[in-house]
Order: sequence, then structure tokens, then C-alpha cells
Amino acid sequence: KIPFRLNKNQALLTFDDEEVAQRLTKKGKHSVSLDSKAVDVKAVPVTLEMGIKFELHVTISGRKICVSDIPELPIPEDWMRDQLELNFYKTQQGGGGEVEDVTYDRQSRTAVITFLTPGASNNFVGCTKYPFFAQGRSYRLSVSPSVDLRLKNCQAYCGVSEKTILLKGIQEMEEDEESIQDMIEIHFQKPSNGGGEIEKIKYISRGATCVWFEE
Repeated sequence: KIPFRLNKNQALLTFDDEEVAQRLTKKGKHSVSLDSKAVDVKAVPVTLEMGIKFELHVTISGRKICVSDIPELPIPEDWMRDQLELNFYKTQQGGGGEVEDVTYDRQSRTAVITFLTPGASNNFVGCTKYPFFAQGRSYRLSVSPSVDLRLKNCQAYCGVSEKTILLKGIQEMEEDEESIQDMIEIHFQKPSNGGGEIEKIKYISRGATCVWFEE
């Protein structure tokens, strides 16, 4: 979604037919009857801010799982690795399996368990908490898939909305915001005014608001 700032006394109109929008912006100035008073407004193209398009490729490992919330125990790091390996190897009857490698980080209290058999990590899908036994006590470890994220085809772009126009110079009226919006919509829906069927309209009389455009 692409954000656009709509300021005070401005309106955005999106038409079903982009030819209508092009015709109205080409004409530029329009005399609109608002509250029985002719008001000159200006129709300009909607230039969108710079955005970024990209593809996010997610690869979930079939052999690795990430473990966190490992308890701080007064044992050497290699002992902790052995405990983790033993704990997850014991689960082979319930879905674990032979462990190929354990990478343990004491400071972050995390580890990556790599199984020997492809697909072994699938057995831990949905198992967010896992029992861990060490030094006669039971703990609960957080288990999640090992995910590799890669950005591809990342590119910046900017553009103009083909079907939308921005109306500027709308004077403040005593009528409420919704009534003014209805008057604007009625004017620009008439073919005799160069308009056409309106898909969406947004008008604000005070402050500013953020609207979103979709490709």
C-alpha cells in the first residue's frame, strides 16, 4: 500500500474510467456549485511518493529448529550442548531424531539443532513449548522453525494514479463535510461536466489525513 497525504480543503476522486480522470486534469479549473455558490477548484494529477517493490522468499529448513529460553545453568557450554542433543535425540520416538549438530549461544540463551534426517524439523511445527530435562529439573524451551529470508527484485518506483484526481482550492463552507462531499460527487459524476462514474471519494475540511493507494 502506498500512503498519500490529503490536506485541508482537498478532495480525492477515483473514477471507474481513467479517461475521465485524464480529461478532468487536462481541463484543470472547474466551477463547482457548492451550497448554492459557484466555487472554482483545480483538478491536478495525483503524484504518489517514492515506494519500494520487492519479493520476499521464505525457506523453512526441514532439518533445523531454533530453540530459545534455554535456562542458565552452572555447567560448561559443551555439557549444555550434550544435554540439548540428548534431549532432542530422545524425542525420536515422538518425532525428533538423530542430531547432527548443536550450535549453542549462552549469552542469548538460544541454540540451533540440526537433525541428520531431512524433514525431522516438521515434527515440531506447532510445538511452541518443549520439555527440557537437565540436572534433575524440567524446563520449557521455546521451539520455532529455522527460516531463511531473502529479498529479491528490490526496486524503487514512483508514479501517478491514472484513475484519481486531486481537487484543490475548495473553500470552507458552513455545510458539514459529508454534505460538501456529496455535492462534489454529484458535480463530477455528470457527463455534462466532463465527469463519470466515481468509484471512491474522500474530502476533508480540516486537518489532514492519510489515504492509501493499492497497485
